[in-house]
Amino acid sequence: MFRYNLKRIVLIAMYVSPMWFEVGLACGQQKGHATSLNMVRFERDSDVACLKSAVETGDPSTGPSTVVLEVPQHCVIPWHYHSAEEQLIVSRGVVLTEMGSDEKVKLGPGGFAVMPGGERHQFTCSSHKMCILFVTFNGKYDIFWVH
Repeated sequence: MFRYNLKRIVLIAMYVSPMWFEVGLACGQQKGHATSLNMVRFERDSDVACLKSAVETGDPSTGPSTVVLEVPQHCVIPWHYHSAEEQLIVSRGVVLTEMGSDEKVKLGPGGFAVMPGGERHQFTCSSHKMCILFVTFNGKYDIFWVH
């Protein structure tokens, strides 16, 4: 009985798996990929002269995305907010984070911050070397500068 059910489950999985893969592609999901940091092609940011970025996955102009940021020593990404939630993970360096009226927090490698949509925040690379950040947005990317 058990062997019969196991064979049946395996056969169903073999039949259904390709269909789910095609549904995923039709819904805009990308195939998996891996990128070494030394292969990332950073481009200079149009708003913050000291900042460089590269889209790692997704399309920021239409929906969720992950972006890699290269932030040199003392570079400040000034006060701003986004409509989408932003999550940040520090890969290299030390990043001073500020949100709303909260106190400043220094994040080293592995440090994490989440900013809900509409939450004012700013970042500064406060280490003696280049900071590398991975930033994800759960929706379309936009930015509103706070003066």
